[in-house]
Amino acid sequence: MDPNGPGEPVLVPLDRPPGRTQWAFSHAGRSFAVFEVSGDLVVTDAACPHNGGPLADGLVRDGVVTCPWHWYSYELATGRCRTAVGYSLRRYPVVMAGGRPHVALPAVAPARSWSQILREHARQEGQLDHSPSAHLA
Repeated sequence: MDPNGPGEPVLVPLDRPPGRTQWAFSHAGRSFAVFEVSGDLVVTDAACPHNGGPLADGLVRDGVVTCPWHWYSYELATGRCRTAVGYSLRRYPVVMAGGRPHVALPAVAPARSWSQILREHARQEGQLDHSPSAHLA
């Protein structure tokens, strides 16, 4: 039973490693990066949107994280990429719960088996009009 209910965000505590101002953590098979910026915590996806570099290992200066692999830079306040158009960094809200910071992550959709996927596909195919007249213009 999911205490957050279906579709509701999952609150995950942000346990800071001693002496760290940026770190990575995993939850439900996904990785995230945490940065302290002016006393506030910012949570993003751990992988750089450009080519998957480890953002938690990047350089943070003036609220901007720079990926250590190819030097793509992202504003932590907005997620906007300063290096190239078309890239943005996904951010997640940080909330206080029980006096501790938590990140609110979207609920993970339950895994579907191949048989469930194929049955759904077959139902969708069955809804299409396969009559010969449907293909005449």
